[in-house]
Amino acid sequence: MATILITGTNRGIGLEFTKQFLARGDSVIATCREPAAATELQALNDKHDTLSVLTLDVASTESMQAFVKQLDGVAIDVFINNAGVYGPSSVRFGEVDADIWASVLNVNAIAPIMLSQMLMPNLRAGKDKKMLYLSSKMGSIEDNGSGAGYIYRSSKTALNCVVKSLSIDLAPEGFTAAVLHPGWVLTDMGGANALIDTRTSVEGMMVVIDGLNAEQSGGFFSYNGSSIPW
Repeated sequence: MATILITGTNRGIGLEFTKQFLARGDSVIATCREPAAATELQALNDKHDTLSVLTLDVASTESMQAFVKQLDGVAIDVFINNAGVYGPSSVRFGEVDADIWASVLNVNAIAPIMLSQMLMPNLRAGKDKKMLYLSSKMGSIEDNGSGAGYIYRSSKTALNCVVKSLSIDLAPEGFTAAVLHPGWVLTDMGGANALIDTRTSVEGMMVVIDGLNAEQSGGFFSYNGSSIPW
């Protein structure tokens, strides 16, 4: 049994990750901004002694610091940074708002690394030493053939870059780190026209996570295991 920390678990992919890790017998630390309002997550919490639900707002440094204090002495085997925001959809040239852009960059690219730094004592105490960050194919520069989407695209490209550096810097300690594209998923963020459901996405990503090795560290992988160009 491993201990899995997952951020952004109140709905969608994060909630599905929580369900599937619990179903196979792992211990899960699930976070979201307002646990009391996360009815499905609370229902899981009532059924599973191996689930801990904690408050975490990754947009707030104070919230991250308070959260990490609660984990003092807790070993974490796998960290899945799922929390993220899309921002305004279909932002085109001439419509970019600097303040909104900065807020999305903070949640999607800056906060994941700040939180990772804070969690290093917990992660160093873990067995698996795996660090996963949910990105998007929209963060691939090579794949960008349609333009627009300045805010979301750039935030995920930035995340990809910092995770690549993190994977190199932590390799001597035995860590493996990678970014994952969950596919176009039927969630509030993905919309009604998405191609796959959360179960399919998460099942695939769990296979990738389980099989992740040192040679793959720093990679960018789709939920189906294929590599995505930077």
